[in-house]
Amino acid sequence: MTIPQQPGTFVLVIATGGTIACTTDPDTGARTPTLSGEELVRAADPLETVRVYDAAQLDSSSIGLGEIDTLVDLARRALADAHIGGIVITHGTDSMAETALALDLFHDDPRPIVLTGAQLPADHPSADGPTNLKRAISLAADPLSRGQGVMVTFGGDTLAARGLLKRDTTEKRAFALTAPLPLPRPTPLAPAPLAGVNVPILRAWPGADGELVDLVRAAHPDGIVVEALGSGNVSAGMGEALGRVLDAGIPVVVATSVPFGEVTFDYGGAGGGSSLGERGALPGGWLRAGQARIALAAALATGAEPALLLGV
Repeated sequence: MTIPQQPGTFVLVIATGGTIACTTDPDTGARTPTLSGEELVRAADPLETVRVYDAAQLDSSSIGLGEIDTLVDLARRALADAHIGGIVITHGTDSMAETALALDLFHDDPRPIVLTGAQLPADHPSADGPTNLKRAISLAADPLSRGQGVMVTFGGDTLAARGLLKRDTTEKRAFALTAPLPLPRPTPLAPAPLAGVNVPILRAWPGADGELVDLVRAAHPDGIVVEALGSGNVSAGMGEALGRVLDAGIPVVVATSVPFGEVTFDYGGAGGGSSLGERGALPGGWLRAGQARIALAAALATGAEPALLLGV
């Protein structure tokens, strides 16, 4: 590893915490992020020239829209430096798919942004973080990676941001894509803050009534994402309540709890996707609930058409 003192082409590694930076408490066994970005890069021992910036030291379940705004801004300001060939962001796996999509929606530079992390803490004898980070740095430095937007490299897989999901809680190949083919990226958005945009996710279950939906509607959210069943269906009671949300002018996006495949509005009845679509709900397409929330929040923050960001 070389940390240059003079300008030259290099990869910028932005560290945010996550399992890749975790060590294990000897008394409780709890994992917490303790390692700096420089320590992570030193363990990875990349061949490429690297600089490091520590942006946060968080479990990614605590990375909110404000932290995402910070990463979008850091990436944009960093890429104003022509000496940076690409960016790597180390990140926890819990919300990596959401952060990756948010970055991709605003990323208008051909140089790549690559996210990576780990399933095992840094002090585990089989820690996967160093290998993942070494591969991510190599990918970010590769001229062939230009023009591909934001990517995730993890467990030997390199995947696009759009349609990404965490498919397994423990396997080293932790991520997959919901779609069988690469999904087209929409035109990148002009920067706008996401913090303060309130888009909760509501989970559907068989036979659900509308009480929870009505409670959320009363809180006046900016939008709602529903993690529906099957190809985009909810119970009759929940469907009727979502109709009241739409009548109140609150946008609703319907995603699915099914890991793979597209949301299609095929079914009738009060909670069927076709009926929800007739009332004004939008299908989440290939995006699962977390990414659909990011797409809707970005649309609300920028004034973009939600359907374009959802890819439907």
